[in-house]
Amino acid sequence: MKLRVNDTNYDVIIEKKVKNKNTYIRVKDDLKIYVTTNILTTNKYIEKLLENNYKSIIKMIEKEYKKIENNSDFNYLGEKYNIIYTEYCDLSLGNGRVFLNKDFDIDKWYKKQAQVIFKEHLDSMYNKFSRKIPYPNLRIRKMTTRWGVCNTKTNTVTLNLELIKRKTKYLDYVIIHELSHLIHPNHSNNFWNLVEENYPDYKKVRREMKEF
Repeated sequence: MKLRVNDTNYDVIIEKKVKNKNTYIRVKDDLKIYVTTNILTTNKYIEKLLENNYKSIIKMIEKEYKKIENNSDFNYLGEKYNIIYTEYCDLSLGNGRVFLNKDFDIDKWYKKQAQVIFKEHLDSMYNKFSRKIPYPNLRIRKMTTRWGVCNTKTNTVTLNLELIKRKTKYLDYVIIHELSHLIHPNHSNNFWNLVEENYPDYKKVRREMKEF
């Protein structure tokens, strides 16, 4: 099945499952439209559902295109660089350009930068934090679904390596978010009040981060 949106045909992937009671429509980063529904749902019903949710689907597609744009080229601390491949160096940042060897391990370079920058910002946010908490262990790794994780049992904050590509205000928000979990290991009202106490602009930043 396909759906035509703005002169482009998008594949519709239908996933029918026995246990599904409701029907969900999502657009993933492969720019395909996924419909998850019950095994008894007819294709005719799905076609009607897509038609009724056409405007919402357009917004979902636009959001994914925005994410693709934001993650293209070479990004570092909120700056976007055009990639110029070269054999004469591993990596060199210039004015809006990055000279890059095709065989260079970019993630290793990112992690080396992050180990310094993330530690500096963790220290800064920790010293400003409004509650007394133990200083956490810091881990950095690449994650696909989370910006940060807090393990209250081991007192460890794990930050997504992808944050090194963004402006540091996003890094600071994620650190505050995870430090707040050391007081409230949940997402209760008390938790969000504590986040706001330490990062008043957090709602705006959260909205912006959905575009990454």
